[in-house]
Amino acid sequence: MGWLSWERFRCNTDCAQDPANCISERLFVETADSLILGGFQSAGYNYVIIDDCWLAKERDVHGKLQPDPHRFPRGMPAIARYLHERELKFGIYGDIGTKTCGGYPGMAGHLGRDAQTYADWGVDYLKVDGCYADPDSYNKTYPALGAALNATGRPIVYSCSWPAYLPDPVQTGFQIPYEALRRHCNLWRNWVDIQSDWASLKSIIVFWAKASLLSEGFTDVAGPGAFNDPDMLIIGNEGITDDQAALQMGAWAMFAAPLLMGNDVRNLTVAQQAILLNRDVIAINQDPVGHQGALVKCRGSCEEGQIWQRRLYNGDLAVAFFNLNDAATERICVDWNELALGEYTQRKGMEVFTGTVRHNLGGELCEELAGTSIKLWRLAAVDAVKHAAAVF
Repeated sequence: MGWLSWERFRCNTDCAQDPANCISERLFVETADSLILGGFQSAGYNYVIIDDCWLAKERDVHGKLQPDPHRFPRGMPAIARYLHERELKFGIYGDIGTKTCGGYPGMAGHLGRDAQTYADWGVDYLKVDGCYADPDSYNKTYPALGAALNATGRPIVYSCSWPAYLPDPVQTGFQIPYEALRRHCNLWRNWVDIQSDWASLKSIIVFWAKASLLSEGFTDVAGPGAFNDPDMLIIGNEGITDDQAALQMGAWAMFAAPLLMGNDVRNLTVAQQAILLNRDVIAINQDPVGHQGALVKCRGSCEEGQIWQRRLYNGDLAVAFFNLNDAATERICVDWNELALGEYTQRKGMEVFTGTVRHNLGGELCEELAGTSIKLWRLAAVDAVKHAAAVF
């Protein structure tokens, strides 16, 4: 959980015209302060990650990466210290190719040197893109970088973009090497970059559903230390409604996805903060067993409505209803026997966005959902013999 600069701030290097929003030390220091003051750190958002365009255009005389000296005059160790002193963690961006996507120096030919540089700087999280590299080489280069990071002795979360540049498994049937991803990376981007609009968000949710049905290993590979990544949370940006923001938050919780905000955390509405800080949704996302949710059913080629379930560590079950239609209100139902709590005779649950509690649930579970909205239930079963259940 944390914050990543790309979606909101992109490659803005014009600090003369836009000093508060350019990729610079100021932006990351102010973001760190806002995470603390806004209650995000205490909710679990503890990574502050610098994406592309932080680099100088050339390596130094020793061949080491260096930040832009004007935008980061004190260097990256100073940012790391600032974050670590406040019990936050420091993330940074690199690229496995000859250049980053923004045209800055890539890591190709320098994997060991760069891994050690990041460790020396106090980096806790490394996002590694795949621009300007041959995807056919990924099965060698991404593992090699993982080995180089391990060799530094510093624990660094390794986020790779390996599958994002491979053929679409849903459209082509291409088999993503999920077991290799699990061995060598901690998380991996699965598809194209998210954009701050409903069409982009919906396309990723639909892709996720179809991949869970068609792509071998997609769901089962996920677990502690290894997660599929559908990209950043766009909650807080223009382009989506509050209902759509809640839908993304709930979907990412069901997907066991990283919660990395791609917004301006300094300027959020009360409603946006409430969605991002919802402790019940975060608890589902961060469930310690780490199982990825499973698709129960969908309609309209998964583009109209979806139902997901996710078994949680204490035996509870999270069940999510997605209405992906833009305007139409939909009634979406699931029979209790289709869910993993079907063997019990008594059930109760809480809808985590409204706090609504229901007892003695049975038969089927139905929801009336407005266009592009979600209902997310945490269900507990009352065993008729053991009389045990979670307390809401």
